[in-house]
Amino acid sequence: MKPIPVAEAVAMIPDGAVLLVGGFMGVGTPERIVDEIVRQGKHELTVIANDTAKPGTGIAKLISAKLVRTAIVSHIGLNPETQQQMHAGVLTVELVPQGTLIERIRAGGFGLGGVLTPTGVGTVVEEGKRKIDVDGQDFLLETPLKGDFALVHAFLADYIGNLSYALTARNFNPLVAMAAATVIAGAEHIVPVGLIAPDHVVTPAPLVDYLVANE
Repeated sequence: MKPIPVAEAVAMIPDGAVLLVGGFMGVGTPERIVDEIVRQGKHELTVIANDTAKPGTGIAKLISAKLVRTAIVSHIGLNPETQQQMHAGVLTVELVPQGTLIERIRAGGFGLGGVLTPTGVGTVVEEGKRKIDVDGQDFLLETPLKGDFALVHAFLADYIGNLSYALTARNFNPLVAMAAATVIAGAEHIVPVGLIAPDHVVTPAPLVDYLVANE
């Protein structure tokens, strides 16, 4: 896999795309890819991620540029701009309990029809959802989440696309990489094949479609 310029990678993302983005409050989010989306002005995006970070960091840059139409997140992060756009009706935010969110993404990546969870039963979370009785206990059927593109950030990548993550920056990245039609990865270091030990590979090369060059 030959790494490609970030501008070329982002040019493949159409307006209105559904993006799965790794990261937790910006940690583990591919900043260069996000910056290039802003530069190219991709808009009407749906972003599925843990949060919208804080101003000037990660997904918050997309929010500030008003490029996001819908955010499906577990919380908005420390981002007052997200709140302002919500109240102004510019941005639709779907809040999903964090464990449920990542399970829905996992279901999308694993080809499952959904997950059953007791989280949200008896609250506003259950509105519009199927409730299923299992051995006398109520569960909500939460449907899978998938994306057109996954944007992931690794600590190490090799030249065929194997990825390894650093500590908590791993967070959502491995699962979002499984739940999108096309995966665009950035890495802090790109190394020759063989330098990442097989048991350190978290996202294997067959899942990665494009690797962004470190320019």
